[in-house]
Amino acid sequence: MTVNNKAALGAFAVLTAGLLPSVAHADFIKDSKATLALRNFYFNNDYREQTTSAGSKLAEWGQGFVLDYKSGYTDGTVGFGLDAQGLLGLTLDSSPSRHQGSSMIPSESNGDPVDSWSHAGVTGKMRFSKTELRYGNLQPKLPILVSNDGRVLPQTFEGGMITSNEIDKLKLVAGRLEHAVGRASTNRTGLAVAGGTQESNEFWFGGGDYLVNDQLTVQYYYANLEDYYKQHFAGLVHVYPISKDSSFKTDLRYFKTDADGANDSAAGRTAGYKLSGYSNGTGGKIDNDTWSAIFTYSLGGHAFTAGYQSVSENSNFTQLNQGGLPNEGATGTSVYLFTDRLISSFIRAGEQTRFGQYAYNFSEVGVPGLTASVTYLKGTQITAANGNGHGEEWERDIAVDYVVQSGSFKGVGLGWRNGMLRTNVGGDYDQDQNRLILSYTLPLL
Repeated sequence: MTVNNKAALGAFAVLTAGLLPSVAHADFIKDSKATLALRNFYFNNDYREQTTSAGSKLAEWGQGFVLDYKSGYTDGTVGFGLDAQGLLGLTLDSSPSRHQGSSMIPSESNGDPVDSWSHAGVTGKMRFSKTELRYGNLQPKLPILVSNDGRVLPQTFEGGMITSNEIDKLKLVAGRLEHAVGRASTNRTGLAVAGGTQESNEFWFGGGDYLVNDQLTVQYYYANLEDYYKQHFAGLVHVYPISKDSSFKTDLRYFKTDADGANDSAAGRTAGYKLSGYSNGTGGKIDNDTWSAIFTYSLGGHAFTAGYQSVSENSNFTQLNQGGLPNEGATGTSVYLFTDRLISSFIRAGEQTRFGQYAYNFSEVGVPGLTASVTYLKGTQITAANGNGHGEEWERDIAVDYVVQSGSFKGVGLGWRNGMLRTNVGGDYDQDQNRLILSYTLPLL
């Protein structure tokens, strides 16, 4: 769906001007909040003189607007509220030769980049004691599902979710999702995995975090994408305080993912309920165990991270990914792994990844708001998609962020991301990537 910039800006202005007064007389207005988040995003991905089906370089510039309204709750034992979100993206610079497959900006029917794209969502909510029920537009951040926010606009989902904190130190979450809207799309889709061409509209999940003590948190979550997979997650996070300004953090994660429904039958996989990549001769059956151990030593502004991740050999690791569905802009996903980086995710069958990161917070030397990090990962023993041979890949990422702390531009954020990927895995490309992000959130209420 494509509209011109003037029409899109007009619709967005109507939403901004009309939405807020309409709730101004509601009882829950005194606790309402509204913000307008602006994100200016330049994205450049150089395929190192290798020619993909769409060219050797992606280079685009876009502007995003996210209007977020969150109401308070009505009085009474059971409180009710309403949230609303309007999203608008504008193409500032692109061309057919520098646009590739809706990675950054949606595509016209002929493959050219659109001038603008937009969509909106509403969320009804209900609160009882320390339990909240939400239904409608959602952006979950859970071990079994992480909403992607790596481009101009965020990925969103539709469904219901309940969060309970009734038991001291225990947070419980459960829900069901039905649809997704990609970060570069105006259209909602059903749900799938990477390589899947058939939609599922049943993603059930549940789990919780338990704070054993001030240093130790344990987690368990379960997710089921009907006709694709069942996934168990167990996690442990421990922070050991060494001194006033130093600590040692241990983060352990384990995922067990197995086929469900149509994906568990040859006929179902042939119909499109399949996972891409190597699958041990099964044609896309999901069968994976992935674990990782992450250790971080912090001292003042310094943070040193090292770790290891192992992906079992029968299939790739998977979570929700709509990129294989016949719908423009549905691509783009996140997974709850440290290895989910700028360019690669290091989740192929058999892949063994060693990684390290150094991060520094410059507030320690009198520059609050400035942070930087450098990360290196190397994955080996990758099973080729055809099962013949093994591959390797490595990635080096640099991130620098600064948030203005005072003055007229207080709150303005500037970010730079630089990634370098080198791989000998068939079908993949060496890449150099740069992202420049300028962001600001304007409070409206």
